[in-house]
Amino acid sequence: LREGKEKVRAQKLATELEKASITLKMKVGEDEKLFGSVTSQMIADALAEKGFTIDKRIIETDEQIKALGIYSVGVRLHPEVDTKLKVWVVRE
Repeated sequence: LREGKEKVRAQKLATELEKASITLKMKVGEDEKLFGSVTSQMIADALAEKGFTIDKRIIETDEQIKALGIYSVGVRLHPEVDTKLKVWVVRE
């Protein structure tokens, strides 16, 4: 029964995250390359500012984010519930 409640809660959160997007302002150098890269901790912190409590360990960046742009980042909320979050990386 508890498993079912957890899954329903994860599905509800997944729907909210799909509608949400976050913007990360980063310093850039030549060729619009970032100084460093976007980390799952930065994404988790930005989500926290919007009221979402997401553990950085469940944020899955398929590739290292090292340039400006719009990225789709996976979030594994439950063993059976994955969602995507839109992350905008813009110039600081």
